Amino acid sequence: MFAIISNGVIALLIPAGTAFEWDDIQYPANWCNLSSPEEKAAIGMVDVVYGQYPNDQYYWVSQDAPVYNGTVVEINYTATPKDLAQCQTNAVNATNAAAYSILLPTDWMVVKAVETSGTVAPAWNTWRQTIRTQAADYITAINACTTTAQLAALPSVQWAHDPDYVAPTGATA
Repeated sequence: MFAIISNGVIALLIPAGTAFEWDDIQYPANWCNLSSPEEKAAIGMVDVVYGQYPNDQYYWVSQDAPVYNGTVVEINYTATPKDLAQCQTNAVNATNAAAYSILLPTDWMVVKAVETSGTVAPAWNTWRQTIRTQAADYITAINACTTTAQLAALPSVQWAHDPDYVAPTGATA
């Protein structure tokens, strides 16, 4: 996005790829992409820079009015925390759903072991328990948060790889 500044004031905001008119001149939609920095400066055009967008899973987000700082136009956001208890409930539900979806493809192993009086391979039992433990530990961390900011700052769960996982060549596990 670009802005045209006239007498130190934002006169026009121009979304990328949009035709616009300035000083009775029609500019085509691709003008911003094809023009040089000098051509942009000649009509008072500057970049619009957006601040970091808050996580709207945990905050009600509103966009602040654009502000010209003498070099670029800045657009920032106001973040109002959502209800902590509701955010915690949502995070717990999401964690349980993730663990369920990770374990579901291997549930057949447990069913088969029960039906045939067999066993599940120890590596798979260990992995399945690891997933359940990771989910429980993360839920404990979620419930320990006393502010929405603490909850939003929790790192994502790095779920354990199953026993058959093979790391791509050159990747670290």
